Amino acid sequence: MALIPSQILRVAILLSYFSILCNYKAIDMPAHQTYGGSWKFLTFIDLVIQAVFFGVCVLTDLSSLLTKGSVCMEQERQLRKLIGLRDWMMAVLAFPVGAFVVTMFWTLYVYDRDLVYPRLLDNFIPQWLNHGMHTTVLPFIIIEMRTTYHRYPSRTCGLFAVCMFALGYVVWMCWVHCMTGVWVYPLLDHIGPMARILFFICLTALISVYYVLGEILNNYIWDSSKSTYTSRLAS
Repeated sequence: MALIPSQILRVAILLSYFSILCNYKAIDMPAHQTYGGSWKFLTFIDLVIQAVFFGVCVLTDLSSLLTKGSVCMEQERQLRKLIGLRDWMMAVLAFPVGAFVVTMFWTLYVYDRDLVYPRLLDNFIPQWLNHGMHTTVLPFIIIEMRTTYHRYPSRTCGLFAVCMFALGYVVWMCWVHCMTGVWVYPLLDHIGPMARILFFICLTALISVYYVLGEILNNYIWDSSKSTYTSRLAS
């Protein structure tokens, strides 16, 4: 038996994301007042994705509890839709985008933090909030993957959806630059046009790799769990 029920964990994680989002939006930063506001940052978009995803997880748990033992086919159909949405969000958005944000942020931070998180931001964002946005996202999503099986779409459909998300964000960044003359991330000011195109292509490829990694990890966890359960029954 799990030490903490997965349903309680999801509620706790959802509340933590609400707290992070509320505290982040309460910060009076100049970047929040410029074109695009917080929505031009992938970190903020990822926080919203994670909060919505865990909200769907909690809603699925509640629906499952309410329909337990019910013979109503319509309720069962709605529950299956919720489960399908939860699994799709996990596969296409929550894991690949979350893993991408965490790994890219800390890689660039270690290399040269001013390229992605200028020291000026330390005056606005406390360390605990920074870790809430850029660190705990990955452990939270792995906890969810470990506690609940998620059915992935076909790899072709999943990769197409992930690439469309990445392309959409690239177009959005370029639009913000077109309107303001400023790139969302200082790193993009230090490289030329062709290097930017190559950079965007590499990032799209990387987030696609994270999609495949999430699928492999999900299958590994649950194939191993099924094998362990079968072995226990056999013994």
